[in-house]
Amino acid sequence: MTPFPPFPNDGMEDRYSVLIRFDSQESTDKFYQHFNDRQFSSLEEEVCRVLFTLDVQFTGYTGSLDHVQSPPASSTEQPSCPVCLERLDQDASGILTTICNHSFHCSCISKWTDSSCPVCRYCQQQPEKSKCFICQTSENLWICVICGFVGCGRYKGGHAIIHWKETQHCYSLELETQRVWDYAGDNYVHRLIQSKTDGKLVELNSHCLHAANDGCGNCHCVDSGTNEAMLSCEAEIVNEYNELLRTQLENQKVYFETLLQQENEETERAIADAVNKAAIQKRQKMQAKLERCVKEKKFLEDLNENLLKNQEIWKAKLLEVGEREKNVLRLKNDKIQALEAQLGDLMAQLEAAGKAVD
Repeated sequence: MTPFPPFPNDGMEDRYSVLIRFDSQESTDKFYQHFNDRQFSSLEEEVCRVLFTLDVQFTGYTGSLDHVQSPPASSTEQPSCPVCLERLDQDASGILTTICNHSFHCSCISKWTDSSCPVCRYCQQQPEKSKCFICQTSENLWICVICGFVGCGRYKGGHAIIHWKETQHCYSLELETQRVWDYAGDNYVHRLIQSKTDGKLVELNSHCLHAANDGCGNCHCVDSGTNEAMLSCEAEIVNEYNELLRTQLENQKVYFETLLQQENEETERAIADAVNKAAIQKRQKMQAKLERCVKEKKFLEDLNENLLKNQEIWKAKLLEVGEREKNVLRLKNDKIQALEAQLGDLMAQLEAAGKAVD
């Protein structure tokens, strides 16, 4: 078959018509039986409608049927950039189309730092090969759906089940089969997987043996009755998964609140211990300072007492020296008076002797 470029379906957003030419009527009938009235995804209501076309006439197109050119820009409504909401001119440059078929201005998408699409969050880059966080093995890996811990299975190192025993995160996703295991119930509980094409949740068909190879595009291993029964219980599966996830999140909320409370209690205890230790150290410093002050006070008191004793001694000595000086001064005065009396007598005798000589 030869696919042709998709064209907007009468200007309706997110709906397209595709022209496909088949080599034989048998392949055409098989394609019609398999894809007509089939849902694009188990979680969407839109279905694929296949119509037989004998002749196609293009108005305003040039070239043969094998090389269909795009219609003029004025014939269809131009899409808009989801970021800036401006029209995307297909004739102008600077337009980037992602793998998930969403178009943006290059200047708008350059500001988006994440590797996923801003519209559908489809990851544009291939993820790195996962390894066990403990033993670094890449075989039989399980990822915790609560905290994202990657560990090996019980037939390797058993680090995934050890993580469950340590944290009580009982739901783990097997990376190879995309199925969820419940450690508490010891069984699989997840019947939805994530589509690798559009990133949406689709129903896991465990009976199909070719889904991992070609996406079950031409596989007839599941009959219509089983498919209808599985589609009818889709809402029940989603509700079951949501209930399981809600229960696990509630348990984790209680678990982390307990850890947070313990951490707060330990923090308060550590703060109280630090305050008590600081108070004890401060009291010890004050006690040492007080002891030094008491010693200094005693030393000053002893020094003052000695000074007072010395003062009394010096006072007595000063009185004794004063008395002795008074006695010496009195003796000197007496000697002076005696000498003056003798001098007076001598002068009188000298005068008398002089008169006698005359």
